[in-house]
Amino acid sequence: MQRPPPPEDYSLKETSPHLGGGGVTGDKLTSTYDLVEQMQYLYVRVVKAKELPAKDVTGSLDPYVEVKLGNYKGTTRHFEKKTNPVWNQVFAFSKDRMQASTLEVIVKDKDMVKDDFVGRVVFDITEVPKRVPPDSPLAPQWYRLEDRKGDKVRGELMLAVWMGTQADEAFPEAWHSDAAAVSSEGLANIRSKVYLSPKLWYVRVNVIEAQDLIPGDKTRFPEVFVKVILGNQASRTKISQSRNINPMWNEDLMFVAAEPFEEHLMLTVEDRVGHNKDEVLGKCVIPLQNVERRLNNRVVNAKWYNLEKHVIVDGEKKEIKFASRIHLRICLDGGYHVLDESTHYSSDLRPTAKPLWKNSIGVLELGILNAQGLLPMKTKDGRGTTDAYCVAKYGQKWVRTRTIIDSSTPKWNEQYTWEVFDPCTVITIGVFDNCHLHGGGDKAGGAKDSRIGKVRVRLSTLETDRVYTHSYPLLVLHPSGVKKMGEVQLAVRFTCSSLLNMLHIYTQPLLPKMHYLHPLSVTQLDNLRHQATQIVSMRLSRAEPPLRKEVVEYMLDVDSHMWSMRRSKANFFRIMGVLSGLIAVGRWFDQICNWKNPLTTILIHILFLILVLYPELILPTVFLYLFLIGVWYYRWRPRHPPHMDTRLSHADNAHPDELDEEFDTFPTSRPADIVRMRYDRLRSVAGRIQTVVGDLATQGERLQSLLSWRDPRATALFVTFCLIAAIVLYVTPFRVVALITGFYVLRHPRFRHKLPSVPLNFFRRLPARTDSML
Repeated sequence: MQRPPPPEDYSLKETSPHLGGGGVTGDKLTSTYDLVEQMQYLYVRVVKAKELPAKDVTGSLDPYVEVKLGNYKGTTRHFEKKTNPVWNQVFAFSKDRMQASTLEVIVKDKDMVKDDFVGRVVFDITEVPKRVPPDSPLAPQWYRLEDRKGDKVRGELMLAVWMGTQADEAFPEAWHSDAAAVSSEGLANIRSKVYLSPKLWYVRVNVIEAQDLIPGDKTRFPEVFVKVILGNQASRTKISQSRNINPMWNEDLMFVAAEPFEEHLMLTVEDRVGHNKDEVLGKCVIPLQNVERRLNNRVVNAKWYNLEKHVIVDGEKKEIKFASRIHLRICLDGGYHVLDESTHYSSDLRPTAKPLWKNSIGVLELGILNAQGLLPMKTKDGRGTTDAYCVAKYGQKWVRTRTIIDSSTPKWNEQYTWEVFDPCTVITIGVFDNCHLHGGGDKAGGAKDSRIGKVRVRLSTLETDRVYTHSYPLLVLHPSGVKKMGEVQLAVRFTCSSLLNMLHIYTQPLLPKMHYLHPLSVTQLDNLRHQATQIVSMRLSRAEPPLRKEVVEYMLDVDSHMWSMRRSKANFFRIMGVLSGLIAVGRWFDQICNWKNPLTTILIHILFLILVLYPELILPTVFLYLFLIGVWYYRWRPRHPPHMDTRLSHADNAHPDELDEEFDTFPTSRPADIVRMRYDRLRSVAGRIQTVVGDLATQGERLQSLLSWRDPRATALFVTFCLIAAIVLYVTPFRVVALITGFYVLRHPRFRHKLPSVPLNFFRRLPARTDSML
C-alpha cells in the first residue's frame, strides 16, 4: 500500500549559524559583519601597466589582463593601441571553490585570430597576505612581467592581491568567480545595491472660483468644471452649481508628487456642452517648484492665475490673451505621511517634512545569510536552475543582495542596517529569481523577475538586543494552491538606544498629526496609495541597475485590496477567533447560572455579594484580574517572531476555483460561463450577508419602536413599566436592587422555565419596518 506524501513543513525553524566568525553571545559583537557568516575571498586589483612591448606587425598593442585561478578566468576590458593602460578593476574568487595553489595574472594582446601572450605575474596562494577591515586597503605594487619560463621580460603591472571577506569595500563592485558565465552587459544586474525611495509629497489643490470665462455658446448657461492633471494622475471637480461665467467650487483635489519634481500641474477649465463633449475655456500650467510647502494645517494664501486659450488660425495654433482667471489655493502638504504600503504592515510612519521627524529610537540590523531547497524557477540547457537574490525594504531604504548564479542553496551573507523611528513597524524581505543576467532583458521578450517568497518581521514582536536566527519558509500562493519554494535564513537584531523614548512612542498617535487634524477619506487614501506605489515603482525601475516594477509591487503588496473569497473566509474566522473569548465567557456564565458546578456558583454568589456591598472594589478587582492573567501568560510568551501562517490565511485548503478567481485579472479575462457561476456564488454569499444585516436592522428598529407609539399597546405597557420602575428604584436602595437582580439571574434551575423570559417575549413582539420593505 502506497503511503500518502508527508505534509509540507511550513513551520519556522530556529538555527545556530556561525555568525561573525564566532558564536552569538548576549553582548553585541564588535565586528561590522557580526550577523552573517564570514566568507573568504581572494581579491585581485588590476590597476595599470606601463612600458608594455608592442606585439603587432604595425608596432601597436591592444592590451587586456586575464586573471586565472584554476578553472576560473576573469578578464579586464581591452584598450586599443595603448602601452600604458589603466584598468583599476577588482576580481574576487571564492575560497570555498578554489582548486589551484597558484594565481596567474596574464597580460595579453587582443588580436583578430589569436590573442598574443605578453607576460604574466604568478602568485603562490599560501603567500597572499590577509586583510581584515577596518585595516586600510592594501597598497598596489609594481610587478615585473615574466614569460612562460619564468624569465623577466619588458613591461610592468601594478597589482594588489589579498585575502579578505565580504566586508571588504571592494566586494560590491568586484567581478565574482561565481558569476563567470554572466555577460559583461548583465554584470550590473547581479551586484548588490542600496536604493532610496523618492521623497513623496501630497499636493493639495483647492479650486475656489473662476472669473470672466468666455464660453463658446453664450446663449446657454455654462456647466463648468475644472480638470487637474499631474503626471499620470487626473482628477476633476464637480460641475459648478452657479451656472454663470463666474463659477464657484471650493473643492479640494489631492495628488502625489515625488522629488525632484519633474511634472507640472496642468489645470483646464472646461464646459460640458453635450454628452461626452467638453469645451476647453482656458488652461494654466503651474510648476511644483514654485508651490508653497506647509508643515501643519495653517491656511495657505490663495492666488489668482491667468487662464490661457489656444485657437487654430490657418492651421496654426495661436495663443489668445483674454481676461479669464482662476482662484486657487495650492500647497505641498508636508505634515502627512504619504502611504505607499498598507497601514497594517507599514515600515515607516514619519511625515514628509524632515523638520517634523522625531529622534530615532534604535537600530535594526538584518543579516541575510542563505536560502535552502529553492525550487527551480526556469529551464536552461534542459535543466532547472535558479538565480536568486534578496530584496529588503524598511522605511525609505531598499537593499538588494547580489545574485547567486545557478544555485538552489545560495549563500549571500550580507548585512544591512536601518535607523528605527517607531517600533510598531514591519520589515519586508523578498526572494526573487533574476531573469536579466544577459542584459537587455526588458526588450527581449519582456522577462520578469519571478517571486520566490516573502517574509515580514514586526519589530514590536522582537526583544531588544537579542539576535534572532531563524529559517523562514518561503510560501507563494499559486492558482494550484500554496507552495513552499524553499527557506531563507535570516539573523535579525533590534537595538534600542533609549527604553524610555521607545515606551513613550506607544502613547503617541500612529500617524502624523495632520492625519487627525485634517483627515483624508478612506477612498482618497486608497487612491493616493495606488498613485504613490506607481511613482515609487517607476522611479526605482529607472535606477541603475533597476529595481524592477514587479519586485517593488510585490514588496508593497499592491494587489492586497483585490477581492478574494479565500481572504474573506480568513478574515471571517479571524473575527470569530477574536469573539471566541467572549463566547467562552458567555458559556461559562451560562454554566454558572445553571449550577453545573455548585461549588463554583456558590463562590460566584459570595464574590457578587462582596462587590455589591463594597462597589469601590469592582474596578481594582477587574484590573488585578487582568494583571494576574498577563503574568500567568508570560510563561508561554512567543519566543520566535511570527511568520506566514497558511492555516490562518486559509491557503492550505482553498478551493481551486476560488484561487483561480483570486488570480483573475481586473476586469475579468475568464469565459462567460465561469464568470456567471462566480457571480451566482457571490450573489448567494451576499444574500446571506443581506439577511444578517436585515436582522440587525430589525433589532434596532424594535428598540426605536419602544417609544415611537408605532404599536400603541406595547409603548403604553413600556411607558407604564418605566414609571413604576422609576418609583421603585427611587424608594429602594441601589444595593438591594443589585442584589435582587443578581440572585434572580443566578437562581437555581428548579426555579427556571425553559420558555423564553417575559422581557424577551415582549421585545420580539415589537414591530419593525420590515413590513414596509418591497
